[in-house]
Amino acid sequence: QVQLVESGGGSVHPGGSLRLSCEASFGFTLEHEAIGWFRRAPGKEREGVACTTPSSTRTAYLDSVKGRFTISRDDAKNTVYLQMNSLKADDAAVYYCATVRPLPPSSDPSPSIMCPDTFWAHEGSWGQGTQVTVSS
Repeated sequence: QVQLVESGGGSVHPGGSLRLSCEASFGFTLEHEAIGWFRRAPGKEREGVACTTPSSTRTAYLDSVKGRFTISRDDAKNTVYLQMNSLKADDAAVYYCATVRPLPPSSDPSPSIMCPDTFWAHEGSWGQGTQVTVSS
């Protein structure tokens, strides 16, 4: 199973920006994979934040991050990014990236593994994530 490694987290003030990176280990190529960013805040369920298909033909965002976060990919660098601007305290969480797949229509998945506004999901293990802290 491919392992993705997240980086770029940190501590910022409200209104600040961070760019998270997602890279694959062991020579795995992300170019043909749909990738999602998810987050888990303390005491809350994991939620899908942003997802992108190969070649970025389609992207999907959680309503609360639309207009502030941008998911992008650089296939030459084998990396998927999450640019986060205008960060709020509610954005503080551990952020994870993962491969996502379309689910069969008969599936009944947990929302915690779903990309927003899609029927794509991550079914598998999770990496260690990268911590994002937003505080004044």
